[in-house]
Amino acid sequence: MTKRRVVITGMGVVSPYGVGSEKLWDGVINGRSAVSRIENMGDMSGHSVLIGGEIKESVFNPIDYFEPKEAKRLDKVLQYSVVAAREAVNDSKIKESDIDPFRFGVIVGSAAGGFHTIERSYAAMLQKGPTKCSPFTIPMLITDMSAGRISIEFGAKGINKAIITACATAAHCIGDAFRAIQYDEADAIIAGGSEAAICTIGLGAFTAAKTLSKRNDEPQKASRPYDKDRDGFVMAEGAGILVLEELEHAKKRGAKIYAEIIGYGQTGDAYDVVAPCPDGSSAAKAMELALKDANIKPEDVQYINTHGTSTHLGDIAETLAISKVFGDKSKNPKLRVSSTKSETGHMLGASGAAESVICINSIINNIVPPTINLDNLDEEVADLNYVPNKAEKIPVDIALTNSFGFGGHNAVLIYKKYN
Repeated sequence: MTKRRVVITGMGVVSPYGVGSEKLWDGVINGRSAVSRIENMGDMSGHSVLIGGEIKESVFNPIDYFEPKEAKRLDKVLQYSVVAAREAVNDSKIKESDIDPFRFGVIVGSAAGGFHTIERSYAAMLQKGPTKCSPFTIPMLITDMSAGRISIEFGAKGINKAIITACATAAHCIGDAFRAIQYDEADAIIAGGSEAAICTIGLGAFTAAKTLSKRNDEPQKASRPYDKDRDGFVMAEGAGILVLEELEHAKKRGAKIYAEIIGYGQTGDAYDVVAPCPDGSSAAKAMELALKDANIKPEDVQYINTHGTSTHLGDIAETLAISKVFGDKSKNPKLRVSSTKSETGHMLGASGAAESVICINSIINNIVPPTINLDNLDEEVADLNYVPNKAEKIPVDIALTNSFGFGGHNAVLIYKKYN
């Protein structure tokens, strides 16, 4: 069976920069940090981490997108995913009349789901009794509900599911959507991830795990992948959604095509629930599988958007993996590697989709975004060109993005300039 070609026809993002994929791209390409002091949590006493890639009320007011009653029935994670999906679908200009509804799917997940709802509901139960939470609690907190609500809004009756693989969630959602269209199970799928875990349970638990940066006095310098002075990652929130579509279906309706998705690789570390495999071997295998799937060679890739969270173990393991597959800069001088989490912070389960949007824009604009705050390169990381602090204009025909999650989940996606 000949695999069908799959293209990207719509992109939608809600990020700390605001609503719209163009705002995310403008922020990262100009090296502008979205990390700041957290405001929406109110009283922060007791917290030792006070910073995050938070979506401020000034850039996202749910009442601008939902009726007040509906907004109250949607956890932030659902608000972000639905708005990002609207952005992507509107961008694609796909309409219900363009497609058989049973060939139109949704694959959207989240690492955490409705953490804000869990907190509020548990507090209400403690104060008033075990049945005194909102009757909408369950559909507000369960992780599959983004996919459910998006399918209802757009009449998508085909494949409908939510993948949950921690910080690899969105990449797996996009990758599985790619596979489903390739093998003729759908003609178009809305795919990506959403996250809204900046709350007491999210911030407190990650702090207890000693994974977060405590650079509270310099929030914009806190996320610093590959830098010797990094002290952990910065949690962020948001959503990224793509519309994936079979090429001939997209051409038939005259859709604008942003890029083609050509490769998907996935592996498991089978090593530790939190730490990555130190030698990066499973991550390297995922990249090798994606390259094989795309039928390309390592030297065909010009840009890698790394998982690059700004943790000591993670940064080293990933760069070892990249070096193993692609060679260091002495062997592969044309390859550029950067972590845009240095600007955005880490959107957890949404990161693979947001970073896919960045890769696609890199291809369209032939610009590689920088790794900011890279002032003192850690000698332990591999010898790669990390595009320190300033974007670089180079031809980008093919871009790869890595996403790795707690539990040892590895997902790799490859995008190509459409022609």
